[in-house]
Amino acid sequence: MNPASSSYTLKINKIISFILLFCLSLSVSSALAGGGHEEGGKFDPGKMITGHISDAHDWHLWGEGASSVSIPLPVILYSSNKGLEVFMSSAFHHGHEIHNGYALKEGKIVAVNEMEGLAETATINEEATSGLWDFSITKNVTSLFISCIILLFMFISVAKAYHARPGLAPKGFQGLIEPLVIFVRDDIAKSSIGEKKYKKFLPYLLTAFFFIWLNNLLGLVPIFPGGVNLTGSISITLTLAMITFILVLVNGNKHYWHHIFAMPGVPGWVLFLLTPIEILGVFLRPFVLMIRLFANITAGHIIALSFFSLIFIFGEMSTGAGIGAAVFSIAFTVFMTCLELLVAFLQAYVFTLLSAIYIGAAVEEAHHDSHKHDAKVEEALIV
Repeated sequence: MNPASSSYTLKINKIISFILLFCLSLSVSSALAGGGHEEGGKFDPGKMITGHISDAHDWHLWGEGASSVSIPLPVILYSSNKGLEVFMSSAFHHGHEIHNGYALKEGKIVAVNEMEGLAETATINEEATSGLWDFSITKNVTSLFISCIILLFMFISVAKAYHARPGLAPKGFQGLIEPLVIFVRDDIAKSSIGEKKYKKFLPYLLTAFFFIWLNNLLGLVPIFPGGVNLTGSISITLTLAMITFILVLVNGNKHYWHHIFAMPGVPGWVLFLLTPIEILGVFLRPFVLMIRLFANITAGHIIALSFFSLIFIFGEMSTGAGIGAAVFSIAFTVFMTCLELLVAFLQAYVFTLLSAIYIGAAVEEAHHDSHKHDAKVEEALIV
């Protein structure tokens, strides 16, 4: 084995081990953050789970109710009556108070009939709420900005390393990123799109892969700037799927569309049934991309948080049951975290692979074997 290659492999293994231990320790400690306690002190697992996986107008750190600590985020509202209004979400006092005729109910800003007072007793103004446009910088949007900054820092620092040490073996962070870039280039882009045309789509495939992978990992870290279910947001997965869909539509060649509308060698009466199915398949593919990523990431968070909840549920029954449930729940959560680390990479790989396969089918030349793409799609769907 090449000594340099062995050294890089050892460094990557150390980094992965560090990430694993760091995420595991934070996952266990996040159980202590609690959340979901009602006014009477009873634990509500549904509230806690929903609060962790849904978007919000502030970034909750710890605590409950009026004593909770969170990072306020900008609220940007527009209505025909009041025009543009900008203020911080702290004006709602964790959703308990009304501000300038607006209240925060179930995570959404609504117009109410009262100008000031308690949000719990306020009545919603349905007419004003229907005409309200919310452009607020929510937790998901903030996490999106943070992940973009991290990605820019990653790629710019690696690019500078290549310029500073041209022709030399990668070292440090560059040595971690290069194998992943080569993996996406050779095993995903080249094999699915082909040697001639893969370079055109490689920037998008690399961006999609690292964006999904990074945000999946950040979602496993329960403290700021992590703990956000960004890739489990249907709007994010829809946007990524639509980009792939547009690339397929724009770059689809004559051979591709001919197979969609009139597959060669198929009798006319069969085309009457087959063509609508093929056209439907064009729209179903991005839908599969959207739902697969959304469902898998969200389900992983829900399962882990459900076992966290057992600690508090059994803890309210008796001390012995609480301790036993805590040991079981933390052990299973550690296992789930290990599994989620694999899923974080696997879902980024599957989304990028399916996107590359769909693009490859659209730009494929007529003399190529069209069945190879179908086999790759089936293999990816099984994963």
